Amino acid sequence: MAPSCNLEGICYNDTRMDTYEVLVWFDQYLAKRHLQFEAVAIGGAALNLLGVVSRLTKDCDILYPEIPRDIAEAARAFAAEVRERGDTLQDDWLNNGPASLANQLLPQWQERLQALFSGKAIRLQSLGRSDLLCAKLFALCDRGIDLGDCIALAPTTDELANVLSWLELQDANPDWPAHVRATLADLGRRLGHGI
Repeated sequence: MAPSCNLEGICYNDTRMDTYEVLVWFDQYLAKRHLQFEAVAIGGAALNLLGVVSRLTKDCDILYPEIPRDIAEAARAFAAEVRERGDTLQDDWLNNGPASLANQLLPQWQERLQALFSGKAIRLQSLGRSDLLCAKLFALCDRGIDLGDCIALAPTTDELANVLSWLELQDANPDWPAHVRATLADLGRRLGHGI
């Protein structure tokens, strides 16, 4: 599959699913099996559902709680059915990849959640804006692959300054704070402002 590129020229080569469409199908799948799932989603899927980005993504990252076994098994079986129809969906499309971030976020992040998706069997929320910025800016500094999402979130100068001290504490490497400042300065320049 060819990479999907956004307006900033940033390309993603892992594009496979339309988040809303897949969640609607999975919601119906769970409802038929009398299963319920409530969770906090982050990442590209959350940004899609919030209308921040309009790109495809390969997965739905669940921050909290740990995905129950029956839901994880249903997600894998659902993915297999999707592939049988000729579409692409990985077995681990619904995952707890970013779960460790829950322990690093600012205090009371659970009180700042926002609605994301509500179906018959699925209810998803996402982090509030300040916490979502922390998560995405950390990913940008840590992995360097979330620039397009960070540009789409368009943090203000004040928002970048507010997250800076938190970000500087997220890695024990002595070079990390300087890396964070350089990364945020670059993002600020791209957005037309700086910190």
